[in-house]
Amino acid sequence: MPQIKTSITRLLNIPVPIILAPMGFAGRGELASAVTGAGGFGFIGAEFMSSHDLKQNLKLARKNLSLKEDDPIPVGVGLIGWILDITEISDDPRITAILEEKPAAVWFAFGTDLGRYIAQVREYDSKRKHKTLVFAMVHSVEDAIQAANEWKVDVIVVEGIEAGGHGGSEAPPLLTLLQAVIHAIPARPPIVAAGGISTGQQIAALLTAGAEGVALGTRFLFTHECVYTPDQKEAIKKAELVNSTVRTLAFDEVGRTNGWPPKHDGRALRNNIIQDVEDGLSFEERLKKFDESKEAKDTSRLIVWAGVGVGLTSSISYAKDVIRNLQDDTINALKKARQILE
Repeated sequence: MPQIKTSITRLLNIPVPIILAPMGFAGRGELASAVTGAGGFGFIGAEFMSSHDLKQNLKLARKNLSLKEDDPIPVGVGLIGWILDITEISDDPRITAILEEKPAAVWFAFGTDLGRYIAQVREYDSKRKHKTLVFAMVHSVEDAIQAANEWKVDVIVVEGIEAGGHGGSEAPPLLTLLQAVIHAIPARPPIVAAGGISTGQQIAALLTAGAEGVALGTRFLFTHECVYTPDQKEAIKKAELVNSTVRTLAFDEVGRTNGWPPKHDGRALRNNIIQDVEDGLSFEERLKKFDESKEAKDTSRLIVWAGVGVGLTSSISYAKDVIRNLQDDTINALKKARQILE
């Protein structure tokens, strides 16, 4: 079978231009290493984890990939800017602890001053042989230009409004944003497309549209290695294709994770959290209902982050099988596209 070769496969030394997007509370060392081991590239979602827990996840990835203690690890860590604003001035700063384990990459998103953290990575690496690749996720052309020209990142992740979890509340659809960024930055680092991608056919379309790689999150929620709870996995398995998700800050409000920068919110499965909003309940009433549901193990208000493609999958499998199937479907779609030309 032919191989897909792009600037991302060469940069990351991987046979498949498929990246596991960092997902807080879902993707940790087990999933990241499984994706990398299958030929993709896995990111660990740092969310609110302590430096100790992050190091343990990286050590687990190193072990699963049969690496020596001091070897660089071919996985990455995804870091959230507004959380870094808290942790990096606390008694448990995390960036240095992460870099000590030599991950191949770090991914920055959701902050008002990401440049200072990128500079911190570059400064740390200037004193050693190992160089950490820097990914930055963007939701507008202006952000992409800043990432390329000011921050000089190694990879730009262009995320459309279709994405699950958190993202830009005013981001254009992925294909539109991808084209706009490509046109705005002719000389640019590799672009990874993200948001609502679940199939090989979609991956093929994005590669032909100019992306050098793709980042998938929701598709990997349907894996045994994902740390979503059984209730969360049952919910995504039952999700329908139409109107099953919604973008809002309502989930963060009741979940006490509402520190996101302006023009950002999150996409999750529609449930009674949204119904409470639509019924006009006050914040205090919504919070009370959420806490009561959580205490009673009532899943009608369970927060389940997922993108618009959640309804395209209905069964749980191993990450290696997801990668293999996506690779085969992508190659077959690219072959079919080639046949259109005479």
